[in-house]
This record gives sequence, C-alpha cells and structure tokens, in this order.
Amino acid sequence: MKKLLTILLAAIFLISAVGCSEKESAAGTEKSSEPLKVTLPTWTGYGPLFLAKEKGLFEKHGVDVELSIVEGLAERKSALAGEKVDGMATALDVQVSLAAAGIPMEIVWLLDDSYGGDGIIAKNEIETVADLKGKKVAFEQGSTSHMLILTALKQAGLTDKDVEMVQMSAGDAGAAFVAGQVDAAVTWEPWLSKASEADGKILLSTKELSGVIVDTIGFRQAVIEERPEDIKAFVAAMAEAMEYWEQNEAEASEIMAAGLKIDVAEFTGTVPGLKFFNATGNKEQYGSDGNGAIYEATQSAIDFYLEQGIIENSIKPEEVLNPTFVNGL
Repeated sequence: MKKLLTILLAAIFLISAVGCSEKESAAGTEKSSEPLKVTLPTWTGYGPLFLAKEKGLFEKHGVDVELSIVEGLAERKSALAGEKVDGMATALDVQVSLAAAGIPMEIVWLLDDSYGGDGIIAKNEIETVADLKGKKVAFEQGSTSHMLILTALKQAGLTDKDVEMVQMSAGDAGAAFVAGQVDAAVTWEPWLSKASEADGKILLSTKELSGVIVDTIGFRQAVIEERPEDIKAFVAAMAEAMEYWEQNEAEASEIMAAGLKIDVAEFTGTVPGLKFFNATGNKEQYGSDGNGAIYEATQSAIDFYLEQGIIENSIKPEEVLNPTFVNGL
C-alpha cells in the first residue's frame, strides 16, 4: 500500500511539473495583454494607423494598439524617454535624433516619402531661399522642419544664423504665416495650399528635395526585444491596412480623416504630396541585404545632424533600422 501511494504521488508530481512547463513555454511566446502605445502628430501620412485600428486589423493579428495624437515633438520625445509610450510615428531624422540622444529606437515600418507634402512658404516678394536672409522664419527646432530649412539654406549658401528663427510646431508655423506674423514658415499641408491666403506662395517643397522626409514608425528597442510577437502582429496589420486602402479608397479615406480629426477633402487633397509604402515598397526600401535606399537616407540624416551639431554621437543606420518584421511578411 505504501509503495502504491508513493507511485501515485510521483505520478501527480510529474503531471504537475509537465503542466507548469507547458504554461511557462506558452507564456514565453504569448502576445502581451498590454496595448502597444503609439503617439503621433496630426498628419495625413499617419492615417494608415487609424485605418488598421478602426478596421480591427490590429486585433485580427492579435495585438492591442493605443493611438494618441500629441502635436508637440518635445512632448512626444518626453513621453518616449519616460516610457509612457512604446513607439512613435514620426520622420526618419527624428528617429535618428532620438537614438543619438540615448533613446534607442528601431524603425519597423515605413509609411511614406514626402513628395511635395512639406515645404517652405513665404511672402510673394521673397523670390528665392537666399532672400530669406534677415527674415523671420517659423519652424520647430530639432524637428524635420529644422532639417528641411537647414538643407535649403545650405544649398543657398546660408546657415540658420542668417535668418531670425521663430520656434513653433509645423501647424502653428503655418497658421502664424497665414496670420501675417512671420515672413516665412516651414510647414506641411494644408498650410502649403493656404499660403496664397496671406499673399504668399510655396517657396520650396519636398518635390525639389525628395528623400529628405520619410515618415516612419519606430519602437523603443526594449519594447521590440520584450514583445517581438506584438511587433510582428503590428507590422502585419499595417501591411494589410495598406492593401485595404488600395482596394477601398473612398471608405479608407473617410476612416483615416476621422481618426486624424480633419476633413476628408483636406485628407485626400494632401495624399498626392506623399508616396506611400505598402509591404512591397517597404521590402524594396530596406533591400534584401541592408542595401536599400532607406539606409542611405538614414546615413544622410546622421551626417547632416552631426555636421550641424544637433547630435553629438554618431550612430550607424543599422542601429535605427530593423527590417526583421518587414522581411517576415
């Protein structure tokens, strides 16, 4: 009897141990129940995030995503640094500046390349970028707008010291120009189209400087390491959202405009100024062996910011770009 009891206890222990092992194994691959928190400003290029959210594509692929619109770049950077959010939709060069400042970021999805959607608006009497010398120019320092104006000034033989810089967000800069408070502004649509309302014009846009502004989605490196299954699901949902948009343009535009809280006409009017990337486009940009165009664009942003003294630490494109999830589609 004692021998039988011993055998039964041993069997119970074995079953319990196997059960615990299976639970632990499952926990290691299970997607987190915590939402992925992504912050972004109001911009047409970030519309696909709301399309994926509202059509239930994130949920379909097994990840909960929480989107928050925060206009100020400084506030978004602070949220990332304080680990209040997991990722951010922003321009490539901003991701570079974050990584160089000690907030390791990895870009997992490319949204679009600005092709006329961003630019510099100026009063009609300002005929060239060189004419901005001594003028009051509004833009957000340390942002993509900063990189755009510095690039334009450099091509004209000027530096930021040759203009009177007025610090404000891209949206506020556009509004300030229309209100006649500044001579020029670095902004985006719809403010580019509204320049004529203030006796102004588009002085320069990303049609002339394509490849300078690429919109991306990046996550903190620690989040990617801790939650790879969630990131995989996130990227899969973004790829499906782009497919849905291509097949249901009118409906998708309404959903994205509503998510961004802008008029549908404003949304559709700015789409032509952007070259959006689907899954195929992402794979082409990353390249098959780390040799895609996005690596060159990232290196250009790093070199430019180092030259301007905006970042102090040099980093490599491979530290910012993570093609793993796109290549897994």
